[in-house]
Amino acid sequence: QVQLVESGGGLVQAGGSLRLSCAASGRTFSSYAMGWFRQAPGKEREFVAAIRRSGGSTYYADSVKGRFTISRDNAKNTVYLQMNSLKPEDTAVYYCAALKNYYDRRGDYWGQGTQVTVSS
Repeated sequence: QVQLVESGGGLVQAGGSLRLSCAASGRTFSSYAMGWFRQAPGKEREFVAAIRRSGGSTYYADSVKGRFTISRDNAKNTVYLQMNSLKPEDTAVYYCAALKNYYDRRGDYWGQGTQVTVSS
């Protein structure tokens, strides 16, 4: 079992930045690839970014490429999402997930989510 707790969401103006954190406890954090997903009101959950177990490779949705950066600190059991140049369309609840592998998009474990609101 892995417990995931996101933090760092909030209200920010367009063009601003936020850094989300996801702290993991339970089974070995470093045995999982990690991902960030988001769900806007009335829309399906969508993939945002993923990172390998070692942190050596990352992958991004086209909509966030060049603006968001995923990283992890296995010593701290934490994965991060640095979000720059935020746009109103980035408004959503952001979730982190523990993934079976780098390509998994279903997730084995999920956090409760953190709200990000970008005002225009």
